Amino acid sequence: MSSVSLVVQLAFGLAVVLAPGALLARTLGVRGLSAALAWSLGLVFAALSVTFAVHASLTLTLVLVLAAGVAAAAVGVRRGPKPPVSTRPTVPHRGAVLAAGTVLGLLLWRVAGNIGGDGFFHLARIQKLLAFGDLSLGSANEFPDGGLHPGYAFPLWHGLLALVAKVSGADPVDVVLHGPTVLAPLAVLVAYEAGWALFRRAVPAAAAAAAGVALVAMAPAHGGALTALALPATASRQLLVPLALALALESVRRPVPALLASAAAASLALAAVHPTYALFLWIPFAGFLAVRWLWERRDARAGGLALAALVVPAGLFFAWLLPVIGDTASVSPDADERTRGFEQYAGQLSGTSDRFSVVPELFGRTGAVAVAALLVLPLAGFASRRRWAAYVVGGSLAVFAVCLVPWIFTPFSDVVSLSQSRRLAGFVPLAFALAGGIGVLARLVGRLVVPLALAGGLVLQLAYPGDFGYTLETGGPAWATWLAVVGAVVALGLGLRRRQPLERTAALAFVLVLLPAYVHGLTHWSPSEARRPSPLSEGLIAAVHRDVPVGATVYADPEASYRLGAFAPVRVCLNPPGHVADTVANRPRERVEEFRRFVRTGDLAIPRDCGATWLVVDRTRFADVAPDLPVAYRDARWLLYRL
Repeated sequence: MSSVSLVVQLAFGLAVVLAPGALLARTLGVRGLSAALAWSLGLVFAALSVTFAVHASLTLTLVLVLAAGVAAAAVGVRRGPKPPVSTRPTVPHRGAVLAAGTVLGLLLWRVAGNIGGDGFFHLARIQKLLAFGDLSLGSANEFPDGGLHPGYAFPLWHGLLALVAKVSGADPVDVVLHGPTVLAPLAVLVAYEAGWALFRRAVPAAAAAAAGVALVAMAPAHGGALTALALPATASRQLLVPLALALALESVRRPVPALLASAAAASLALAAVHPTYALFLWIPFAGFLAVRWLWERRDARAGGLALAALVVPAGLFFAWLLPVIGDTASVSPDADERTRGFEQYAGQLSGTSDRFSVVPELFGRTGAVAVAALLVLPLAGFASRRRWAAYVVGGSLAVFAVCLVPWIFTPFSDVVSLSQSRRLAGFVPLAFALAGGIGVLARLVGRLVVPLALAGGLVLQLAYPGDFGYTLETGGPAWATWLAVVGAVVALGLGLRRRQPLERTAALAFVLVLLPAYVHGLTHWSPSEARRPSPLSEGLIAAVHRDVPVGATVYADPEASYRLGAFAPVRVCLNPPGHVADTVANRPRERVEEFRRFVRTGDLAIPRDCGATWLVVDRTRFADVAPDLPVAYRDARWLLYRL
């Protein structure tokens, strides 16, 4: 299949799945991509819930979603066109922003490379949702005797991608690998809509969207996190968080029921796709409302309604999720688990395992653009009458307080898990701080901002290119974080005194300060070597598809199991512990120990106790494992046995 035809397939499948939500949003009178996506995910959530309740297949989910779209269109036609709920003009230049996002998406095709990391985990869930005919919440589980993953207990995003694969006819592997090409335009436009909702000016809104791309794609090179935009964690951070924020900010400006309901739908979707990010969004938003009221005595009622729209639906989902969370070792950990987590993320933490916080270097780890944003963040105090300034100062202070104060961060980590709590540092609104701060700087220093932006961008890119490894080696400069913290506190006081805005758009300065990061990213635009081809042979995968029944359990070593579940709709008995939720039912480390015992003894009772009816052996690593069983497939490296 050619690249062009696959892009068309993916775009068509995504458009069909999202169209019903867009029709519903239009019927409600809510314009914009953010509302369309929120309601699309809401419809998929409802349709999947029905599917799981009656144990049907994904076909029912698709029928229900399309039926909802037809019903919304019929209501809209019968009632006539409903005027937009906002009296503000339509978001300008949406076409140009979408075109820029499309270019970015096409560039991502070139650096797609291979599926790696958590991609196999999520692809395995999509495979099962597509293939199984008797779906339930547990259908997507990797183990036949395992339990729900606390972060993905409701497979909303997996269901969305499975529907795209079903409608388009594309292979699920291609949906995960090349989905970023069709999702990137949506992510860029949603980021722009969030910037517009905050600034109400096109240039800083576009600058904020461009800064976001620089932070996650250009600074890391090789496409950065955007190559994983089809995975739930990245999609939540780059797509769902901005769309929920855009709708919540619009609700602050005009708290009408349709907008509030749209924000609530977005919050529910975010909670289902990545629960902790829904909670993390509340923290800067609450800080924004507090500073906005402190500075201007405004937006208290409307902001409270918007915050409630974010909190209530997500809170109800959390209440349903509590039993699953309670079975997770990293939540409310004992002393041993807390020590293990502290050692695992030691480079990102300061203190002891009993009382700790994140290191200040974490906030600037994404490179020059992040450092520049921290440096200009205090300038928001000169624009205290603007909502963007309140969001930058209030949101930053709220995140800084939670992350840098040990007696707050330690219990916070116990509640959400240390693996998640450290990610809150990424919710400092750096893109907004940079867009707004440079506007203020342009007003303060005039045309001098142009050479200053170019020189600053070059110097920071050379001095702080970023630290993008799993462990933190150097990070960003600690002094920049502390400058931002102190500056935000000063800005808070400054905003109480100043009453005249000083910011002015400075398009050229925005371009120049981001230029070094973009040059770096585009000159290193190649597939990441960290994602290597799967060691599974095409013959083995074909044999599993041909001979192993859908939903059967295959026993193999952890790495092979992890990939087998991703490339075929089967269950496995173990995976690498780092890619398994550490719950009572999953017991990832014990499963690996059992496999080691199987390698030593050859005892077939071990895989059979897990429910396995097939066995895969890597001959290059486990040559001594040679059971007397019928061989269904063999090649130079792999053996597939019938148990």
